[in-house]
Amino acid sequence: MSQFTLADLERIIAGRASATDGSSYTASLIAKGQTKAAQKLGEEAVETVIAAVSGDRAGVISESADLLYHLLVVWKIAGVPLNDVLEELRRRTTQTGLEEKAGRAKG
Repeated sequence: MSQFTLADLERIIAGRASATDGSSYTASLIAKGQTKAAQKLGEEAVETVIAAVSGDRAGVISESADLLYHLLVVWKIAGVPLNDVLEELRRRTTQTGLEEKAGRAKG
């Protein structure tokens, strides 16, 4: 079995974003705009936290998949490609987390 990546998910979201036949949840969510997409992202984050604190492993997996999907939809609407986020993560790993946090702009 080949490995499914976030880049694969990003490509699927991009492909479905322009569907006009009413068959795509992705297209309908994008059409509702960033506020709705961000709201869905927040809901999935909360559901992931609830599953985690209740020790529901299957729930964590399922809700995490929903969370990642909605995060990539939010990025799509915002024009933020996965590679930009990965580059930021790469940049941050060149120092410890405490060093990175201390170096952030205040305000």
